[in-house]
Amino acid sequence: MATERLTPPDPLLEALRSGARHFGPELATTAYQRGLAVTDKASGETRPIPITATPVVLPKAELDRRQQLAARLSSATLKMSRAVCLGSASELVLGALSPLERKLCEATVAQTDTLVTTRVDFFVGQQVRALEVNATIPAMQGYSDIAANTLIEIAGRYWGLAPHATAALMAKNGSNALALYRALLSGYAKVRPGKTPNRIALLSRRNDAQLTEQRYLCERLREWGADADLVHPDQLSGDDAVIANGKSYDLVYRHLFVRRLEEADLKGAQYVRALLAEPNGTRAVVLNPPASQVEVKAAFALLSQASEEADLARDAGLNDEELAAIAESVPWTRPFRGEALLKQVTADPDRYVIKRSWDYGGRAVFVGRTREEASYGERVRAAYGSPLPWDQLCRRAVEDRVGGGFVVQQLVETRPEPHLLCSGSTQQEADLYVDFSSYASVGLETQPAWGGVCRGSMSHIVNIVGGGGVIPLLNAEVAASLLNAYRAEGNRRR
Repeated sequence: MATERLTPPDPLLEALRSGARHFGPELATTAYQRGLAVTDKASGETRPIPITATPVVLPKAELDRRQQLAARLSSATLKMSRAVCLGSASELVLGALSPLERKLCEATVAQTDTLVTTRVDFFVGQQVRALEVNATIPAMQGYSDIAANTLIEIAGRYWGLAPHATAALMAKNGSNALALYRALLSGYAKVRPGKTPNRIALLSRRNDAQLTEQRYLCERLREWGADADLVHPDQLSGDDAVIANGKSYDLVYRHLFVRRLEEADLKGAQYVRALLAEPNGTRAVVLNPPASQVEVKAAFALLSQASEEADLARDAGLNDEELAAIAESVPWTRPFRGEALLKQVTADPDRYVIKRSWDYGGRAVFVGRTREEASYGERVRAAYGSPLPWDQLCRRAVEDRVGGGFVVQQLVETRPEPHLLCSGSTQQEADLYVDFSSYASVGLETQPAWGGVCRGSMSHIVNIVGGGGVIPLLNAEVAASLLNAYRAEGNRRR
């Protein structure tokens, strides 16, 4: 099904751009205070993430359709990664993992059937096209709520909306943080039937880049009645229960990459390693469980291949709905190996993107079309120590086995969109590449009411920690109500 992203009605865009001259600083400052920020690992200082005054608006039906795509793709990727890890070609995925990731994968992959939260990143042009599946710590549930709710609140107040009306619009727009909470409760009940957790620990490393988001989530969980705390590995102890600061926790939400536990300077890593290796949550139920294999891009590449190879789809156990989602939304993607594929990709750089199979943050993503841009050269130098033209980069990538080597993906055509970035006291018009991400769950009895999140960047590679901003995502009904508030305020002033 071909779909164009539906941009907000022109009157709303114009109203928001005009109003942001007055409320833009408050929008940016309030979003920052609520947690829309990146934390520096060394200093612990925070840096605001810019927010746009210009949202992405989609009908609720389209948001639900994309969420369904994300759920089916997440389920298919979990199945594919399991089939590969247990089959004769296991090194394609296992070879991408760190030693601890591999050890945990080999011990748990056969029985891992539940992921309470995943995130599928899409680009949207003529079609909605999936770029990858995030399953390790698929973040931004908090960031997305902060961005949308702050825009609704600040613009609504500026246009005279009463607080109860603003709250109603926020509720109508949905909450990914609330969906996460409900997913955690469902995932816990699956491990311990009929029970709910007494206390929830949100586990992250000290000065994690998204620490402010974790604090925001913790505050929301407390508002909804959970006894929740943000904890760090060096605070954990307990032989029969997970204890931190004198309190025991029976559910641990893991916001911590497994490979971080191999860093020599991470205090408490040994305790967390042992916790992750326990079957069935002996001391505490850990959600998501270790599942690095699901995020390895080679597994995603095999989804694309399975749409053309019936034997591969059958061996992975993909059902008709999953195959239909792959056919509709996954661009041509393959493990980047072999001379024939090397020749094909080298000859036509404008058509391809190459990505390290297991990496995060967009650090080892190379877009052939940008090969003359400074950012491309910077990424190549960071990866290989010196600038390389496209043909030499492709040769290095096809031979490189670090992180499982590379995958190659057909470029998804997308165009920059005009947005108004707000940061501090400044507003800046900018043409941004925008991605759309949708959350999902795998293995729960029902899908929570997940929504999505949008990021914008001046680069083809959209990543928050590496720069860029968060774009509020509104459903069309909420956007229409905001526009009505603007028009009503204009009538009152006349």
